[in-house]
Amino acid sequence: MSDGPVLVLSGDLDVRSTMQVRTAVRDLLHSYDEVAIDLSAVESADLTALRVLAAATVQAVRDGHHLTLRQPSPAVRRMLHLSHLARVVDVVPSDAVDVG
Repeated sequence: MSDGPVLVLSGDLDVRSTMQVRTAVRDLLHSYDEVAIDLSAVESADLTALRVLAAATVQAVRDGHHLTLRQPSPAVRRMLHLSHLARVVDVVPSDAVDVG
């Protein structure tokens, strides 16, 4: 991503962390048009947390912004596909991220 910040999440992404994640994403989207969330260090994710990211994606589009999920860990990718939320969010897999 050429513009905007990257929010790096790690550990467990679950109902206990959703308020913090929701607030951080909302604040970044108020300041930047392009925001990425790096999920490479997320060990597990529950449906509630992924719904927060999906809702943030939809709201970002409505507001003329763009939210991208970067490098989701295998656990996150699995939950995104099982929940069908992969159709809602913009995911950039680890092999597509430019590191140079």
